[in-house]
Amino acid sequence: MSWISIAASVGMAVGPPLVYADQALSIIRKKDSTGFSRDVCAILLIANITRCFFWLGNHFELALLVQSVLMILAQLALLYICIIYRPRISPELLGGSNRPLSFWQWPTYTQYMEFLAGLILCQAILFLIFGRSKMFVSTLGFIALGLESTLPIPQLISNYRQRSLYGFRMSTLIGWAGGDSFKTVYFFLQNSPLQFKVCAIFQLSIDFAIVIQRLIYGNSPPATVLHNDDDELEEALALAA
Repeated sequence: MSWISIAASVGMAVGPPLVYADQALSIIRKKDSTGFSRDVCAILLIANITRCFFWLGNHFELALLVQSVLMILAQLALLYICIIYRPRISPELLGGSNRPLSFWQWPTYTQYMEFLAGLILCQAILFLIFGRSKMFVSTLGFIALGLESTLPIPQLISNYRQRSLYGFRMSTLIGWAGGDSFKTVYFFLQNSPLQFKVCAIFQLSIDFAIVIQRLIYGNSPPATVLHNDDDELEEALALAA
């Protein structure tokens, strides 16, 4: 049983970050991140940074801490790729954003890094002040895990708006549903803190909602992508003439 436990811990630490490798490769091949919500990176980065501070106050399984560190690195890389190959209909390219302070729709990678550095600094200061308070540590856990449980929601909304799962890799969806099922069972077997259990169940329910979207919408290109492709074809024909 000890080998099974070790294998489960390794899978828990390494598996979730690897889910996004195929998504990143797909964006690089197409040179277009259309269909993948960049807000997924925001949720995972903020949630896992907060989870690291939660670990400082409540030493849960080491595998989950390693998972958070690896996920932060994976999402920083994926975010960079998404910015390089941002969609042609992204708000920053269209000249504006309707979000306060254009949150997470900034034009340069540096602005994202500045925000994350500020977030880490603020959390570090708060932890130094309130780190011995059990209520503060518990609140950190609910914020980290609660935020992470909303991870599939931006993708759910993006799929609904496009009426398609175009650009969202099937491997990522399988990784979400399979991985969240695995970690839900893992949290209960390992008797992880309550925050992990409650938030895992909620996140798994959203995963299955996206599975239903896949069955209903399919993954054909949305109208915006088809329109852009037609424009490029007309332009190429005009130049050839």
